[in-house]
Amino acid sequence: MTKNILLTGRPGCGKTTLVRRVVKEVAQPAGGFYTEEIRKHRERVGFKIVTFDGKESVFAHLNLKTQQRLGKYGLDLSPLETIGIEAVCEAIRARELTVIDEIGPMEIRSAIFRDAVNKALNSRVPLLGTITARPFAFTNAIKKRRDVTLIEVRRDNREELVSELSDHFTA
Repeated sequence: MTKNILLTGRPGCGKTTLVRRVVKEVAQPAGGFYTEEIRKHRERVGFKIVTFDGKESVFAHLNLKTQQRLGKYGLDLSPLETIGIEAVCEAIRARELTVIDEIGPMEIRSAIFRDAVNKALNSRVPLLGTITARPFAFTNAIKKRRDVTLIEVRRDNREELVSELSDHFTA
């Protein structure tokens, strides 16, 4: 397996949960960020970015009144472009397992984010990330890279992937 591991799969299949479990299991420090749903009365109303050093900020929400929109969500890419990318760059500098969750339709609207993803992919540090299954020029190019292993996450393989990925990043 390569140093760049990207997880893909249907929304809600457990990619982010898997990433967080692997980071807990590995015997090395990790940096970067993951995205978390914001729910109100069991309904998803937005997304926030959460770094492994504890910073968090909303970047997509039903109530965000911004020019940029994706579906029903208003987008504020500034948290992604500041705390998210800062966490990724710091992980690369510290030579830590670098986590980028997620390389998706909201995030790839940011040129700064796309540059940070390429920097992480081209670095010598291991990368664990999630990537949209939907086709976009930027994500399709990443999926075709020889230094990327793409793994589909499904409900029936999530558990075995925890130990397989943990072993890979611990080795």
